[in-house]
Amino acid sequence: MKVFCGRANPTTGSVEWLEEDEHYDYHQEIARSSYADMLHDKDRNMKYYQGIRAAVSRVKDRGQKALVLDIGTGTGLLSMMAVTAGADFCYAIEVFKPMADAAVKIVEKNGFSDKIKVINKHSTEVTVGPDGDLPCRANILITELFDTELIGEGALPSYEHAHRHLVQANCEAVPHRATVYAQLVESRRMWSWNKLFPIRVQTSRGERVIIPPLELERCPGAPSVCDIQLNQVSPADFTILSDVLPMFSVDFSKQVSSSAACHSRQFEPLVSGRAQVVLSWWDIEMDPEGKIKCTMAPFWAHSNPEELQWRDHWMQCVYFLPQEEPVVQGSALCLVAHHDDYCVWYSLQKTSPEKNERVHPVRPVCDCQAHLLWNRPRFGEINDRNRTEQYIQALRTVSLLLGEPFFTTSLLPWHNLYFWYVRTAVDQHLGPGAVVMPQAASLHVMVVEFRDLWQIRSPCGNCEGFDVRIMDDMIKRALDFRESKEAEPHPLWEYPCRSLSKPQQILTFDFRQPVPLQPVHAEGTIELRRRGRSHGAVLWMEYHLTTDSTVSTGLLKPAEDEGDCCWNPHCKQAVYFFNTTLDLRVPLGGPQTVTYTVEFRPHAGDITMDFTLSDALDRGC
Repeated sequence: MKVFCGRANPTTGSVEWLEEDEHYDYHQEIARSSYADMLHDKDRNMKYYQGIRAAVSRVKDRGQKALVLDIGTGTGLLSMMAVTAGADFCYAIEVFKPMADAAVKIVEKNGFSDKIKVINKHSTEVTVGPDGDLPCRANILITELFDTELIGEGALPSYEHAHRHLVQANCEAVPHRATVYAQLVESRRMWSWNKLFPIRVQTSRGERVIIPPLELERCPGAPSVCDIQLNQVSPADFTILSDVLPMFSVDFSKQVSSSAACHSRQFEPLVSGRAQVVLSWWDIEMDPEGKIKCTMAPFWAHSNPEELQWRDHWMQCVYFLPQEEPVVQGSALCLVAHHDDYCVWYSLQKTSPEKNERVHPVRPVCDCQAHLLWNRPRFGEINDRNRTEQYIQALRTVSLLLGEPFFTTSLLPWHNLYFWYVRTAVDQHLGPGAVVMPQAASLHVMVVEFRDLWQIRSPCGNCEGFDVRIMDDMIKRALDFRESKEAEPHPLWEYPCRSLSKPQQILTFDFRQPVPLQPVHAEGTIELRRRGRSHGAVLWMEYHLTTDSTVSTGLLKPAEDEGDCCWNPHCKQAVYFFNTTLDLRVPLGGPQTVTYTVEFRPHAGDITMDFTLSDALDRGC
């Protein structure tokens, strides 16, 4: 059966109705799930396996049967680990039906159907009893319900319900415990993602300063966490004001509460400065003794930085204090972590809230509207002095139609071509000789090798000895759907890559003229100049304000000798992943090429593309 889906076109501004398969949303969920990233997380898998073996052994040593409840089983990997470790039976809960169906097939494929029962329900709907989903309560609880913030996927309510209704008192839990850590820092770069700075403009009458509205300055900002790859932030971009502080822990083997709470830690600032940002992460201990630990700590707080595990499903958190506050070295303060059932936020206080009847402040929420309209990269973009200078220089003209362009609906770089459609709509109102700025844009492409990002699209095949190719096939089918064949947005400053080719301009758009009626088509080849693995093509837009002034949303400077790239930190670039089932090594010898076909379709406001690897590359797989 087909269904009609309404979708706003970010380029043309119109609402389109498209005929889609009835399972379209499921396929998109699977395609964008990053299950591959989790399965490639060797550190996570290994630590879970060790913890599960230890938990099963403790139960067996007590002379009991090992009955496992696995909440959020996904592929069924953890349940299969448990059975392999000696568990007598596993009840694997998975609410997402396509994933539950895949788990049933994976469990059968690996020969565990007699020991694992996959239950397609939310854990809060699971029943226990003679006629229930579980005949009795489990004595081992295994979960992987965590996100970058730890509790953002509903871990606390799920654990709370499980302990009340599904598992025995003081059951074994894997993981056994989680601890959230925080560190106070001063960072102009990160603070620029939350506040507007004054804009200074040199004029013939001297310097003029544009001051942000007072209500924006007083606003606490967006309440949601900013999750990033903190290891990609340079230490020069922040000043550490406190030691790493363990803020709170959750013991998953006991009754868990999802009620709002706050946890304070007194500390003395290491240096004087302005408290602006709290950096936060967590670790999980798989056993009661804390010998098996999986940590999200960034490199400067990691016990062994050389063993850092790259992962994209769990990163680190940036929280913004409601207002920046001066701190003095050696003068004691309290950092307070507040949380409800899904969210965490921080405040800085002079005294511990325990001494004031454990006050639970309301979660800060934007009241100036700007943080609802602009995302954090947009704040950083507006605060970028170099970018502002480009516009100031270009604005030394008269009689013009001006746009940045920036639109909140844009995801991919070319979605901001909406400016061209707006310019076309007002064409009749432009006088002769009127200047349109930017006057043009160009689409650029470069073939790259990712250090880590390739893992989110790479098939796993075998994971810790278990065959999960059914999951790989499921993702591949989902990726074959129309929308998933397209490029996808990624902030590449967080994901290091090497260029294997020179950047190449492939399409141009002349804003001095209305949007054309016919498609704009380009095809050609990209020569690969460095040895490496061709994971995909990166695309970005450059806006030509004038003939002498250009603003790039992608590459900011030529790649270094080894091909390392410097990307615009305020914009997302488009990544078109090649078929990552091939080990595409560029052999030494003659140059190898990637052939491309790109087309801008004005009526649809989109860009279609296709990349083909040369035969020589395919033979090198």
